[in-house]
Amino acid sequence: MSKYLLIMRGTDETNAAMMADLDEMMSRTHRFIEDMMKAGVLVAAEGLDDPGQGAVVDFGGEAPVVTDGPYGETRELFGGYFMLDVATRQEAVEWAKRVPVVRGSKIEVRRVAEADEAPQSGESDGRT
Repeated sequence: MSKYLLIMRGTDETNAAMMADLDEMMSRTHRFIEDMMKAGVLVAAEGLDDPGQGAVVDFGGEAPVVTDGPYGETRELFGGYFMLDVATRQEAVEWAKRVPVVRGSKIEVRRVAEADEAPQSGESDGRT
């Protein structure tokens, strides 16, 4: 089994559409979480606070620069995630297709690398 993140990505517009009927969206999400729990694939699920409450630490210069949110150049916002423990990427994709979202949203599916997959000192990870 491998762990996969289903990363919820939205925009200001999709977030507003979701908030317009928040009770229905929460109900659908609760049912989705129950389905994943019954299937035994859910590891974790978290939503994130409004991006205006966050900060960015930018390491582009000599010293880190901290900027309070919201982030004007961001077109898509990471709104939360579901972490699943499933056999294949395709199984993770099938669950991602069932995430309750509004039109215009995206779900990014990413495998979580295991600790033993990290390159050792002096080794290449093959992705150069």
